Amino acid sequence: MPPKKHSSLDRVLGRLDSLDAINLTNLVQRLARERGLFEDIFNTLQEGVLVITLDGEIEYANAAAHRLIGLGDAELAGQTLWRLVPGLRPSLGIALDEDAAMPVVAREFELSYPEPRTVRLYMVPFRGEQRPGDRRFAVILTDVTREKQTTEARIEDERTSSILLLAAGVAHELGNPLNSLTIHLQLINRRLKKLQAGRDTEALADSIRICEEEVRRLDGIIANFLEAIRPQAPDLSETHLADVLGEVLAFQQRELADRGIRVEAETRADLPAVMSDRNQVKQVFFNVIKNAVEAMQPGGRLRIKARTDDDNVYLAFGDSGSGIKQENMVRLFQPYHTTKSGGHGLGLMVVQRIMREHGGQIGIESKEGVGTVVTLQFPRKDRRVRMLQS
Repeated sequence: MPPKKHSSLDRVLGRLDSLDAINLTNLVQRLARERGLFEDIFNTLQEGVLVITLDGEIEYANAAAHRLIGLGDAELAGQTLWRLVPGLRPSLGIALDEDAAMPVVAREFELSYPEPRTVRLYMVPFRGEQRPGDRRFAVILTDVTREKQTTEARIEDERTSSILLLAAGVAHELGNPLNSLTIHLQLINRRLKKLQAGRDTEALADSIRICEEEVRRLDGIIANFLEAIRPQAPDLSETHLADVLGEVLAFQQRELADRGIRVEAETRADLPAVMSDRNQVKQVFFNVIKNAVEAMQPGGRLRIKARTDDDNVYLAFGDSGSGIKQENMVRLFQPYHTTKSGGHGLGLMVVQRIMREHGGQIGIESKEGVGTVVTLQFPRKDRRVRMLQS
C-alpha cells in the first residue's frame, strides 16, 4: 500500500503544540476560510448532502438538503433521519451497529411536503480511521421527480405551461383597453345627465349601464383567470380541517338557509392535522360547497363526512343535486368549461391546483339525476414521507 500523502495543512496541524500565538491565530483564520470555502461548495450543489451519526442524528445539512426536506436550520436541529424518513431504518435490512460492515445503499421515497416529489437516497459510510462510537455516514439526496414522469406527461406539462403563460400575457394586456372603456363610459354618462331628460336619453342611459356591466364582467373573468394561473405559493402550517370547515359553514349558513339546503357534517375531534395554507383551504371548501349548492333545488341535502387512513385525511362532500353528465366528466377541470349560466368555469381548476400544491388530490364521482360526491385528499402531517419499494 502506498504511503499516505499529507497536505501542508496536515503538516502544520502535526506540530500544533509548537505554534506561537501569531501562527496559531493565522492557522485559525486559515481553517475558517477553508471551512467557508467548503460550505460554499456544498451549498452550490443541486443534490442534498447530509452527515449523520450511527443513531441517525443529522450533524450537517447543505442548502439543497434543507430545501428537499422542507425544514429550516432551526427545525432540523436535533432531528434524526430515521424520524424524518420513518421507513428508511427498517428498509436497510442490516444491523446498524458499531461493528457492522455497511455497504453503500440506495433507496427512494416520496415527499408530499413542501411539494410532491420523489427523492433518491444514497447512504455511504465514511472511510478512514474512526473510533467505533464516532461512525458517520454521508447521505446524498437527489430529486428524481422528473425522471419518474413519462415523456408524454412532461411534453403535456410544458405545452400547458406555455399556453397559460401566453394567456396570462393576453389577459393582462386586455386590462388596459377595459380601463379605457370604463373611463370613457363614465364621461359619457356624466354628459348624458346634463342633457334634458327624454325617451332618447333614457335609452342611451340603459345602453351605457349595460356596457358598464359587461366591462365589469369581463374584468372579473380576467381577475379570476389570473388568480387561477398565477397563484401564490401556499403558506403551510399545521391545520385542523374540521375547524376550517366549521368556519366556512358558519359563514355560508345564511345562504344555505335561504336556499333551504340541509347540511349534515360528520367530523371527528381527533382528525389528524395536515400541513396547509388555511386561507387556500377555505377557498377550496367555498368552491366545492358553492358548486354543490348550485346543483341542488330548495330542500336539497349536503352531506360532509371525514375519514382518515394511515397516510391521508379525506373530506367527502355529497350533494343530492342533478349530477353530472358523462360527457362533461372528462372536462370538469378544463378552464372555462361550465354548464352553469353566468359561471366562469375556473372554480374546479383553482381547487385542483390548490390540492396539488398541498400534496393532495381531488376525486369526483357523479350519477346523473342522483347527485355528486367530491372527495378531497390531504396528506397527514405525521405521514408526509412514504418509502418506495427497493
